Amino acid sequence: MEPLGWIEIIGRMAWQFLPVWIALAALYAVSIATKRRTGLYGRLFDSPVGMIGFGIVMFWVFTAIFADQIITHNPLSQVSGMKNVLPGTPMKAPGGSYDWYLLGGDNLARDVFSRMVMGARRVLAIAPAATAFAFIMGISLGLPAGYFGGKLDTSLSFLANLVLAFPVILLFYLLVTPEIRETAIPGTMAAILFIFPLLFVTVAINSRWFPKPRQRNVMLAVSLGLGLWAYAGLAFNADPTGIWSMEPNLLNVFVSVVFVNSPGVFRIVRGLVMDLKSRDYVAAGQTRGEGPWYLMIWEILPNARGPLIVDFCLRIGYTTILLGTLGFFGLGVSPESPDWGSTINEGRRLLSIFPHPAIVPAVALMSLVLGLNLLADGLREESLRD
Repeated sequence: MEPLGWIEIIGRMAWQFLPVWIALAALYAVSIATKRRTGLYGRLFDSPVGMIGFGIVMFWVFTAIFADQIITHNPLSQVSGMKNVLPGTPMKAPGGSYDWYLLGGDNLARDVFSRMVMGARRVLAIAPAATAFAFIMGISLGLPAGYFGGKLDTSLSFLANLVLAFPVILLFYLLVTPEIRETAIPGTMAAILFIFPLLFVTVAINSRWFPKPRQRNVMLAVSLGLGLWAYAGLAFNADPTGIWSMEPNLLNVFVSVVFVNSPGVFRIVRGLVMDLKSRDYVAAGQTRGEGPWYLMIWEILPNARGPLIVDFCLRIGYTTILLGTLGFFGLGVSPESPDWGSTINEGRRLLSIFPHPAIVPAVALMSLVLGLNLLADGLREESLRD
């Protein structure tokens, strides 16, 4: 077989991404048709920048979802004779799952295209979830600090500033080193950090449905049951079903992301609460006899959603870069993982001779972060109209 030209390579890659194109078309069709009834999400489609950013982000989200259908080879398999081959090189022994390495091979004869696609699943399995946990922790601490003030605010602000005083990359590097991983520090941090979502949901349900004890008790029982099940699995690896579990490397990276991002979220939430707690609707709630946690969670927090949503998108982008940096330093999830940082690190050693193994994941990483930044710009533009 003859090597493929660039037009053929692009065409074949576009065909491999067919499930992604179909999912994107369906999502955009439904979203545009219902945009007047979906609030801020719908108004996002009035912003060209927001639409472009949303499209790029959802392209990678759907790529992660359909990765098993998109890849052309096993991203970990090594094929004889395909070491550092150029894009479009045919297989030495055709007849397998696919007859070409569409974007070439790396220094271990693995398919660069398949590793790039599967790398999206690795990144998007960690960055959004870890950022969400960081936001819940930051919100849980920022709400009372900004609302009550006083010694509570002073103490929490001091701890947040203490963490923020360290350079982010250095702090990340220290938290995921093998020496730290072998100690009890990651497990202890996981036990502390993972309790915040459970506490937040419990307090939110109790404050909202306190006048309806029967309904509140049922919701609390269900929430606590599911929450404790997830907490036991994630923090202590004590889930017998294996649904809630993380391998040690992944847990260490996950906890590090939450720990590093939480202080920044705390400061944003604290500042927003200090501004919003003097608004008329808060005073009206106090006049009705509503408790402080009800006012914080159900009155103030929804009115702070615009800046928080924008920061959430930006922070996922920062986390993606940090994960790539960790992988580049060899401190990622696992040595053979197809995450983009590790792939860039493996490809850089032969960058002047065979640039494609490093350039492909670098472009993928850059495009995802660019999409998140454009999406945040679109959300900021539309949230200002609230």
